[in-house]
Amino acid sequence: MALLSQISKQGFQDLLWRCQMLWPVTRCQQLFAISFSISHREKASYSSFMTSSSTTLPVDLKGNNAFPNKTRSEIDSEEEKGWDEEAKDISEGKPHFSSSVGSPKKQLRSQVLSRHSFTKVQPPEKPLQAEEWNRLRESFQSPDIFEEVMLNSMVRCNSPIDVAKSLLNHVAKSRGDIAYNLLVKYLALCVQQRQVSEICDVYDIMKMRFKILENGAYSLFIRGLSNSDQWRVALTLLEEVKKTMIPSRTNYECCIKAAGHHQEMNLAFELYHEMLAKGLVPSLDVLQAFFDFSRGMKGAELQKELFGILLYLRENQIYPHRTFMWSIKLWFESIPGGNWRGHLTNIKDSGHCPVCNHQLEDSDLSEEEYNNLRERIIKDVIHGTDTFRKTSPQEFEAFQTFVKNRLPFDIVIDGLNVSHMKPKRMQCENLFDAVNCLAKENARLLVLGRKHMLINSSNWKREVMQEIQNKAEFFFAENISEDDAFLLYATLQSGKHCKFVTRDFLRDHKACLADSVTRHLFRKWQRGHQIAFSHSTEGKRIKFLPALRYDCVVQTTGDTWHIPYKETFDEKYSYEIPRKWLCLQQK
Repeated sequence: MALLSQISKQGFQDLLWRCQMLWPVTRCQQLFAISFSISHREKASYSSFMTSSSTTLPVDLKGNNAFPNKTRSEIDSEEEKGWDEEAKDISEGKPHFSSSVGSPKKQLRSQVLSRHSFTKVQPPEKPLQAEEWNRLRESFQSPDIFEEVMLNSMVRCNSPIDVAKSLLNHVAKSRGDIAYNLLVKYLALCVQQRQVSEICDVYDIMKMRFKILENGAYSLFIRGLSNSDQWRVALTLLEEVKKTMIPSRTNYECCIKAAGHHQEMNLAFELYHEMLAKGLVPSLDVLQAFFDFSRGMKGAELQKELFGILLYLRENQIYPHRTFMWSIKLWFESIPGGNWRGHLTNIKDSGHCPVCNHQLEDSDLSEEEYNNLRERIIKDVIHGTDTFRKTSPQEFEAFQTFVKNRLPFDIVIDGLNVSHMKPKRMQCENLFDAVNCLAKENARLLVLGRKHMLINSSNWKREVMQEIQNKAEFFFAENISEDDAFLLYATLQSGKHCKFVTRDFLRDHKACLADSVTRHLFRKWQRGHQIAFSHSTEGKRIKFLPALRYDCVVQTTGDTWHIPYKETFDEKYSYEIPRKWLCLQQK
């Protein structure tokens, strides 16, 4: 056995069952909310659950849930936070409770907060006897919450399982009961250490004691069991979660990886498509796993599915990082009888691949596509409901007149955005260097600024601004105005040749577009017209990377694939287009 070294599993379950039969029904409705992290990439969020322990927090006297269930968005957003951040929160005594329906009473909240105020408790290094645990508990500042605080510390310090067992063994013997929240804390420690037999024991005990488990416990069980030979139980638990809510991305991905690890690729892809259908965005980690698990496997349907992942990357302008790219390369080269060979390369400015001599797709839109895109952006983005929350109709009308009288421009610059490119320098100096760099070959520039730039200050020297205005046209908007709409309007009105400069990825404006076809055209136009700042620049001068003449997305001709990739997984400069490519060619 596992869970308690001094009590057999069946004996322990019998003990809990006998104790449960003696508890009043009202005591079985108590609620407690907890929050744990179980890995570097997953944070398991816990909402309300049923427990029969007398040591848990009291419920509202009217019978209302003190901690209502979390919404799907709250859970998903929490699961994206890493273990390091959560461990920091625990050490600082920051609790994580749901507030989607209402706030608990102040008294209850203060009780909860007190449970998270002991962040420097050091758990013992070896199992203790009952009298030793009693001495520790009696010397503790708040004995009523000693076990919770101690188990929190064990999770934070990744204590040996035997130490946690000895504590729960003491609790079971002294009280005849182990509360739900203590079991889940112990479960988190087991999952963290991949103690499969312990996870299975906790699952058996909790399923016997509680008719319903809350989502946090399900997430822990799915994660813990999916990494074991009991992985099919995780699939069963996933189905149970579906009965009450949409499972999280992490729930799905744990099961997908388990199926892939056991070479059940049809099941893995079934879960993947189900996940997409529910609007969940897969991580690069699970997409890479498909290629890793499929290496050397035969099957036309399998190839079709993996090609579909590559097209998913294309459609969503996703650039794999180097390790993901390498998995793709190895999979292609492992296809039995496929005769694929991959090479890393840099595509020339002309869009010509030096490895296979293939010409990449042009980034230019056709006249019809460009006109349609311009009309849709003006209608959905510029004249949509969002624009005038950040500017006034009068100001934008004045800007339209300004642009009409000065068209066309060659480059439109987000002046405030550019001025922050090198934070250790004066903003006006950054803008001055950018304009000097972009004004070569007599390009006509429009700089979108703010009125505060005209006020002499430490960052905006009047003489420097006057010199910049001799090299470019300026439109100064109100300080509270957002200039993205101005940027898009001036660039599109200037014609297909006009480029723009901003570090903004313009995600919000893409989202305002009504249909997927227009959003795809917007991204293609952006890739070919956005001039990027070169972060490899040495020294003080600002330099830019020219907008590409070829389209930087995954593309194929059937017997070739070209996949742009990034050296590292880093979203800091996500508006930038990668310059490195994987060329795959079938001989």
